[in-house]
Amino acid sequence: MAREAGLSPLEATLMSTLVYSGTAQAATVGGFATGAGILAAVVTVLMLNARYLLYGASLRPWLSQTSPAQAYATLWFLGDANWAMSTKAHAGGEHDAAFIFGSGVSMYLPWVAGTALGATAGDWIADPRTLGVDFLLVAFCFAMAIDLFKSRTDVAPAAAAVVVAGLLDRLAPSGWTLVAAGFAGGFTAWLRYDDAKGKAA
Repeated sequence: MAREAGLSPLEATLMSTLVYSGTAQAATVGGFATGAGILAAVVTVLMLNARYLLYGASLRPWLSQTSPAQAYATLWFLGDANWAMSTKAHAGGEHDAAFIFGSGVSMYLPWVAGTALGATAGDWIADPRTLGVDFLLVAFCFAMAIDLFKSRTDVAPAAAAVVVAGLLDRLAPSGWTLVAAGFAGGFTAWLRYDDAKGKAA
């Protein structure tokens, strides 16, 4: 995708090194392909990665046992997958904060190496769809969502996100579809939580 948008292999690899987010990269590269500038790219990355504020907050009780340098180094390597793994491990009794760091590094290094390989050798694959490569991100997100699914209360936010994503992708496809879907799911979850809190009171 990066090469098709005009990025060199070095630029694509640096992007993966500095922006550790598949969704943000996909949206940014899509923007570059349509002529969007740097400012639009920065805003897209900030919007799509706003979820890391919540990720970091959820890990604060665990990371509070580490020094600031250790905590920030750990958060640099934080991604969707190792956040989900770490949250599940913590719920299962894991209390060593090094689990977050180790799982993050073990995913970050192949991520950057994979980007470098794809940017330099991706042209060897005439059509990635024939190998199902284009479905990898979708499969990953689906597997992570299933692992995080806890109860029926998660159905409404997930459904809201799917509906908004489907409608926007059909009517006005862009990188902002992901942002809108995330907001729709989060807003629905907040409404349900606020309603449940009101009934309990």
